[in-house]
Amino acid sequence: MALSRVCWARAALWGSAGAPGPFVTRRLQLGHSGPAWRAPRSSKLHLSPKADVKNLVTYMVTKTRAINGSYHRFLGRHFPRFYALYTVFMKGIQMLWADAKKARRIKANMWKHNIKFHQLSYREMEHLRQFRRDISKCLFIGVISIPPFANYLVFLLMYLFPRQLLVKHFWTPKQQVDFLDIYHSLRKQAHSEVITYLERASTLVSDERLQWHLTDLGIKVRNGTHPTAHDILPLRECFSTHPLGLNQLQAVQMRALSRAMLLTPHLPSPLLRWRLKSLTTEIHQLDRALAKLGIGQLTAQEVKSVSDLVRRVVAGFLQPKRGRAVPPAAQCGPALHQLP
Repeated sequence: MALSRVCWARAALWGSAGAPGPFVTRRLQLGHSGPAWRAPRSSKLHLSPKADVKNLVTYMVTKTRAINGSYHRFLGRHFPRFYALYTVFMKGIQMLWADAKKARRIKANMWKHNIKFHQLSYREMEHLRQFRRDISKCLFIGVISIPPFANYLVFLLMYLFPRQLLVKHFWTPKQQVDFLDIYHSLRKQAHSEVITYLERASTLVSDERLQWHLTDLGIKVRNGTHPTAHDILPLRECFSTHPLGLNQLQAVQMRALSRAMLLTPHLPSPLLRWRLKSLTTEIHQLDRALAKLGIGQLTAQEVKSVSDLVRRVVAGFLQPKRGRAVPPAAQCGPALHQLP
């Protein structure tokens, strides 16, 4: 009897295929006595949730780009000076991020293949060395901006002192030229002090031949003559033992050398000695990698960087007069990897 009632109810609800009127369904649910009514499903196909999300993301990206373009045009039209700084800052962020990704790839390759720093190629070694210096300055900015509301003061200091607080990625083209001139003038101010200490130490050299050679070299430098590799290499012994070895230098001599190499001189003597040793070791390793690569393989920007690096190494020997050029990297570079 119960089965026949169910069959009769289904037949009455479904009816014939061509019967007019609204199309409804009845659902029998276990545990529920009453019928549940719902509208018929549409025969149209709907997009999948993944496709809907993709379309939404595309729409948001398009709108964001349009708003960003309008914002840039507004700044460039009404605030040109601020827009120039804003553009440099955004490009600097992109370049610093690209450098970070490249440094990460180099470090991952070093860990994977158990490669040491001195075994890297010249370009990889130089990239890691420069990135470490840049990220150290950026970390310093981050630390001093931690206190509440200190970030506003940091932004003001970054605007007022970009050379001291910002890395080269955030310098304008004019600032890059001006700051390089400032660095060169700072080196020149330290050169005379370095040469004075060098002449004083020459009297303490026990070997008369080396003493005469060192004195003659100091006279040539003061007269504006640039020493060649053949003039410097015979003096290697003087700089490996007393009185000119790094372990025997006095604090005033290390401070003068630090200023000539653009390092902070206001540190205790052990830290000054450690920093000078670290820098000279890095330069020594870079020069070996450069000799392996070959001077002819360098780009114009790399040649400029190498020349600046060589200038820092021989800063204690060079005091160029106005109008004289610093020796090219091709002349001094091969001599550096022969130094002890």
